[in-house]
Amino acid sequence: MAVGKGQTWGVPGSLADHGVVVRSDAEARAVVTAARRERRAIPPLGLLGGDLYRTVGGRGDEARLRSAAAITLTCDLGTVLVDGRLHVFVAHLVARRRAWRGRVFAAMNAAWLGPWNLGPRAHPGDGLLDTYDARLRLRQALAVRARLPLGAHLPHPHIVERRTKAAQVDLDPAMVVYLDGEVLGRARSLSLRVEPDALTVVV
Repeated sequence: MAVGKGQTWGVPGSLADHGVVVRSDAEARAVVTAARRERRAIPPLGLLGGDLYRTVGGRGDEARLRSAAAITLTCDLGTVLVDGRLHVFVAHLVARRRAWRGRVFAAMNAAWLGPWNLGPRAHPGDGLLDTYDARLRLRQALAVRARLPLGAHLPHPHIVERRTKAAQVDLDPAMVVYLDGEVLGRARSLSLRVEPDALTVVV
């Protein structure tokens, strides 16, 4: 169930014996992808790093994950058809060109992208993806980049912001797509959807 504004999120609970400890968003995505490929349930994920981890308030202590101090959270999962091929992402999808020039499209399940608070309203338990379609000139891009660490870049007249359960995106001409920080490859079209409550994570 999507978390509403002001609602308590998460319950006390340690990582189950069959849970998997991951230290990055890419590791988490690999676990989810393997489970989907093998048609089995996604195991609980103990988070020790990455942008999803930072967004949910992870503390970087593996002993905590197995202790009574641990918190268990239900998180959303992003899915995307990239030129017709299905993929998942736990934290974010980014489509861009070299050196972040020209158009940038991002779909955020987590708030953070490395040192940038790119999706300041993004919440991994609200049943929505926060998408941003930016078309900035060089001077505009530099000004936005300076504000990204504090999440102070929005609103902006040249960044289209949406909070949505699903979206179709035309990238033509093709752009390079990154899932959870890893290069997937060039693509021309994206079909995005959120799967609410698809992940159990422990911090």
